[in-house]
Amino acid sequence: MKTYYVYIMTNRTRTLYTGVTSNLERRVFQHKHKLLPGFTREYHIDRLVYFESFGDVRDAIGREKQIKGWLRAKKVALIVAANPAWRDIAQDWYGNEKGPSSRGSASGLRMTSKLGRA
Repeated sequence: MKTYYVYIMTNRTRTLYTGVTSNLERRVFQHKHKLLPGFTREYHIDRLVYFESFGDVRDAIGREKQIKGWLRAKKVALIVAANPAWRDIAQDWYGNEKGPSSRGSASGLRMTSKLGRA
């Protein structure tokens, strides 16, 4: 079964970015190395602070839209509940800096998992 991820990334000033992907390691690498044009490159979004996994892409997209609709305070509360220090969850994922594996897993980590549709 394929896994989809909703993630929140930030920068040193705690600007927030929420996204969805089927390969979290690759997408975080792209953001960290400014390989994608747009908001994340412009605002130096380079720290993964939260993610959830889903077994259905529709659930992941729905959750991304839900989080994007929240006020900042609610997003911060979500992050703090799971990651109080705002630690970069992906800080040790790329030891060789050559990029992520193609397997799409989040290095075996599961911050929150919502597999399967209700």
